[in-house]
Amino acid sequence: MNHEVNANRVKFHPQASSLIIHNLSLQATSLGNLGLLSVSKTALFCSARCPGKEILRIYDQAAKWRDEGRCVISGFHSPVEKECLRILFRGSQPIIICPARALPKRIPTEWREPMAKGRLLILSFFSKAETRVTAELADRRNELVAALADDIFVAHATPNGRLAQTLRKLPGWVFTGP
Repeated sequence: MNHEVNANRVKFHPQASSLIIHNLSLQATSLGNLGLLSVSKTALFCSARCPGKEILRIYDQAAKWRDEGRCVISGFHSPVEKECLRILFRGSQPIIICPARALPKRIPTEWREPMAKGRLLILSFFSKAETRVTAELADRRNELVAALADDIFVAHATPNGRLAQTLRKLPGWVFTGP
């Protein structure tokens, strides 16, 4: 079921700058369990290009979150993030997926069971017209994910890449990872 979400009622991280929140549309749409917005969340970020030597460590971290029941929020867009999502789906912990576009028209098969069990939320702050991921939408999505999270895990950010630039906007936040 598709829900309209009033962004003014969403709890953002205390250090989320008004600039980040201001840049988000006031309405969001969602599929799944809206109650997941109230649980403690770790944001997962990883650049599309990630050194091979880091990958196993990142997958081990995803398995640890899965085993601990930790809610993870991410766009799950980069290859490493996608694999982390597959690892997380093998557990029973909550997951929040924030696409950098409108909600998907069809729910992928592997997402259906977690959604039916109430452990998945798909949250989009983009209009129905935004059907393709762009770099700008991904930047805005990453800001949203960070603003919704209680802590942030940066698996890898390519120096001077778009993700690194976005993360520089978040001074003083709690980061975990390398």
